[in-house]
Amino acid sequence: MQSPAAFADLLARAVTEPGVISDAYAAFHGYSLGNQILALVQCHERRITPGPIATFMGWKEKGRHVRKGQKALTLCMPVTCRRKDTESTETEPESETFTRFIYRPHWFVLSQTDGAAYQLEPLPAWDTARALEVLSITEEPFTHTDGNVQGYARQRTIAVSPLAEMPHKTRFHELAHVALGHTAEGAQADGERTPRSLREVEAESVALLCLEALGLSGAEHCRGYIQHWHQTGEPILERSAQRIFKAADQILRAGQLSQSVTASRAPAAQKG
Repeated sequence: MQSPAAFADLLARAVTEPGVISDAYAAFHGYSLGNQILALVQCHERRITPGPIATFMGWKEKGRHVRKGQKALTLCMPVTCRRKDTESTETEPESETFTRFIYRPHWFVLSQTDGAAYQLEPLPAWDTARALEVLSITEEPFTHTDGNVQGYARQRTIAVSPLAEMPHKTRFHELAHVALGHTAEGAQADGERTPRSLREVEAESVALLCLEALGLSGAEHCRGYIQHWHQTGEPILERSAQRIFKAADQILRAGQLSQSVTASRAPAAQKG
């Protein structure tokens, strides 16, 4: 496991060293909220497990195929049309374009497809089931209709997409939202909420520390994500840094199988 000084150094470098934004955040078409609700209603009526949405060819391009006999979901799609001006004095009539919205059955959710089984390799020094039990967090099946969403957390429940590009990183990120108290803020109507940009920076920073502590890949993706939300270029503030150290230590200790983690007494980060 990493030492407190190493954790502090990783956090300092997270906002300065080059990082990358994963293509997974744009792998699917961004469906409107209305279409996502429409898909959820149809899934509920037909007792289909909700999940990421794509067309028949869209799933094929992702290495999956729609099972025979599956009925497509109907969504609203824009269609560009041309309106001819029959009163034009020109040789060729003028035309203008306009958009119509029509409903077509062309889409399927993940549970209507077959493909490679979702298999997550176990970590040699950290156990997911043990961590969830110790932290009193439940992991539920992923039901978000946006395929670009890698995971989500609410209250003391998390979910990781079976299509997540880096499932370990995503799981640590969602666990962090719970450990940091972000998910509990929604139930406190009369309290102040942490800005989303800071919530994402804190959760991804925890994921970065967990990946590094366990010798897992993905640090460059964490840095890219952190820098996307923390656009000041300044060091992460001391208060957030201490929260990040504490949450990372809590998560690592909860699932550890061998040696202890010593990040709970991490030194203060640079003050902003």
